[in-house]
Amino acid sequence: MSTSFDAIVIGAGQAGPPLAGRLSQAGMSVAVIERNLVGGTCVNTGCIPTKALVASAYAAHLAGRAQDFGVAIDGAVRIDFERVMNRARGIATNARTSLRQWLESLSNCTLIQGHARFESPTTVRVGEQLLSAPKIFINVGARASLPELAGVHSVPTLNNRSMLELNELPRHLIIIGGSYIGLEFGQMFRRFGADVTIVEKGPRLIGREDPDISELIRDIFAKEGIAIRTRAECIRLAPHPEGALVGLDCESGATEISGSHVLLAVGRTPNTADLGLDKAGVAVDARGYIKVDDALATNVPGIWALGECNGHGAFTHTAYDDFEIVAGNFFGQDTRRLSERILGYALYIDPPLGRAGMTVEQARALGRRIKVGSRPMTRVGRAVEKGETEGVMKIVVDAQSHKILGAAIFGVGGDEAIHGVLDMMNAEAAYPILQQAMPIHPTVSELVPTLLSELRPLEA
Repeated sequence: MSTSFDAIVIGAGQAGPPLAGRLSQAGMSVAVIERNLVGGTCVNTGCIPTKALVASAYAAHLAGRAQDFGVAIDGAVRIDFERVMNRARGIATNARTSLRQWLESLSNCTLIQGHARFESPTTVRVGEQLLSAPKIFINVGARASLPELAGVHSVPTLNNRSMLELNELPRHLIIIGGSYIGLEFGQMFRRFGADVTIVEKGPRLIGREDPDISELIRDIFAKEGIAIRTRAECIRLAPHPEGALVGLDCESGATEISGSHVLLAVGRTPNTADLGLDKAGVAVDARGYIKVDDALATNVPGIWALGECNGHGAFTHTAYDDFEIVAGNFFGQDTRRLSERILGYALYIDPPLGRAGMTVEQARALGRRIKVGSRPMTRVGRAVEKGETEGVMKIVVDAQSHKILGAAIFGVGGDEAIHGVLDMMNAEAAYPILQQAMPIHPTVSELVPTLLSELRPLEA
């Protein structure tokens, strides 16, 4: 005997709860099933707690530069690591509690704690409970991948979740992976006082960005005392009296380094293997991501997949946009499509990197005739006033259509200033419209029209 609902939402990450709210508002009975913590990665082990740590690391760094601003601090700046971590955990706990209370307050919505497994395309089991619904929405997210490295099981390792459980500052943190998670944790823990080494298999950090930005990040990290080892083609781990030994095959430098802690930051794995998707007939790709169409429907009528588990975005904002796409199509209010989405994202190091659309390399790879505008942050008044002049601003436009293809603002306020460009791209506006705008002074955004005035051709 099963309990019937109009809809079932599996997973309470960033797409599931707002969708449950929208369905509930429409008078539908909804069951939301969550096996772990309400809020998913973002609230519990991702955006919210890590950006709280970034804020603490920035405060420590700025305090250390106080004299640059004519401010005297008596005595050395001291990091209370336990307090730093407790602050981040407290912020995450408050966010999770608020979200759970909101879900529980919804009329027609039942929050069920447990592990959901499909038994048919319309039936889900949670422990002893059997639930059925004609519409099922999967929002189960992903987790940190465990790479196939020699000796990976021979030493204790950390991931983005267990990093937040630390109560003592690592003496020497070795990070395997030089992209978002690795770079953010690397800089913040260096600013907390740990020695940090970042090991990247590829030729440069954050390989999806243009080489000049990768090199700028490397230079900034080097100035802060972070060791960078790229082209580590044969990474291996082994026990060591200090904690762990990491073996490398790099172009230069020692072939082995020892550290007290090892963070694995080498990608994500979707939480789909234990959902019983085969019993529902839901198709997945070779990596376990659920296959979806342009409206996020799976191959099985009545089942959709939202958020990181569908492989079309590993960000909170892409998950929320998935909700918007599904809800809009479900209720017939709009017919937006996944393929229409222009991706934007940020790397929350200091200074932050805001990205919209394509890089120069990506545009050139498509054979587009492009124009590029670029300006170092040393020529941005706001950056000079704040004493934070590291970075660069870049914008890429199509030389024929005059549409903006992409932009990067790597510098103070870059994560906010990028939205002006992203908005124009979503409006499909030609770049002269933004070029002729009158921005506010003194801001970082005021340099965007200047960039567009300095466009230069760059052949594919």
